[in-house]
Amino acid sequence: MSLLNKLGSFAERADDLLTRTRARLGMLHPLQLLPYRSYGTPTRLYVKGRLLTDKGITEPDASDSRLHNLLNMYRRFDSNEIRGAQLVVRPADGSEHPVVTDEEGYFTLNLEPQSLPEPVDFLWYPVEVLLQQVPHPFTAQELRAAAPVLIPPADAEYGIISDLDDTVIQTSATNLLRMARTVLIRNARSRLPFKGVAEFYRQLQLGRNGKRNNPFFYVSSSPWNLYDLLEDFLDLNDIPPGPLLLRDMAVAGKKSGDATAHHGHKLKEIDNLLLTYPTLPFVLIGDSGQEDANIYREVVRRHPGRILAIYIRDVNLPERAALVERVTEELRADKVEMLLVKDTVQAAEHAADAGFIFREAVSAVEQEKQKDEAADTESDLDGEGTGEPVMQ
Repeated sequence: MSLLNKLGSFAERADDLLTRTRARLGMLHPLQLLPYRSYGTPTRLYVKGRLLTDKGITEPDASDSRLHNLLNMYRRFDSNEIRGAQLVVRPADGSEHPVVTDEEGYFTLNLEPQSLPEPVDFLWYPVEVLLQQVPHPFTAQELRAAAPVLIPPADAEYGIISDLDDTVIQTSATNLLRMARTVLIRNARSRLPFKGVAEFYRQLQLGRNGKRNNPFFYVSSSPWNLYDLLEDFLDLNDIPPGPLLLRDMAVAGKKSGDATAHHGHKLKEIDNLLLTYPTLPFVLIGDSGQEDANIYREVVRRHPGRILAIYIRDVNLPERAALVERVTEELRADKVEMLLVKDTVQAAEHAADAGFIFREAVSAVEQEKQKDEAADTESDLDGEGTGEPVMQ
């Protein structure tokens, strides 16, 4: 076992001991059952969530101070996970499926439903989750929640797999100081989407069949601790909801030769999606700030004929743009277009030309972009040639 693995194991044991001590002393916050948006098929549902203590993170408000946001962010990462708790998952067919939380408080379950109810908003099927029993010294509480599971309908035209940071949300991931300031002291209301991205994504979800039933999946290397913030952000900005496929923060070593954690996580999640929906083509959306171009090239090679187009938002770093251009040239042999786009309107124009969205959708994206620009009084994330977001 590597030193990093040993340190991680020690930290987990110490954290579990501290949580149990707080429970014995009556100093633990009430428990919180947090189901995550997930996905499935008519014959298989994947349910995922986490059992934590409720740290009292408040609803986001535009007037929240930086200190308030910083404290909420601390509470997200200072989580108390409840391991060994017994839960019951009840799909709409009335069956019951037991599951136990792991050492990080997560629960995951694959189940085969006998029947499905009518979907909510074309795509979503709620699955009930109940807390049944907690280990000593925790106190059992009556907790239940609905885990939303996305099942693409048979007439979905295509799916969309999108990154989040510097693709949907302005993060400045290529500038560590600016990224830290953005992530730590902004909330779901004060963080900024890229201009026009909400309308573009709504048009992709609409497609050309007149229904908002093209499924979105958000694959990000952000930790699960940020789930509530990211879900609130999508909701507040009227961006189509979808499963948030995030990453566990648990410390773990890597074997020599492994892909980076970012690369490996995203590639694994995208592979799972394409294997789950073998007849559904996909549009991929990312940015040039990290490894999205290389990851998406590998996806095209692993799943030939499945990718309709790839949009890469330009973070305005010449060396990153050059890398994307090289990958773009390589993908021409695979007959897949990868576009390095300067803004959302450029991506929408290509999507209209390719027949993914209606032609009139381009003007709707342009109008929202202009509206966003008029309403945007924030200027501290704008920059040129320094890795700050430039997608307008």
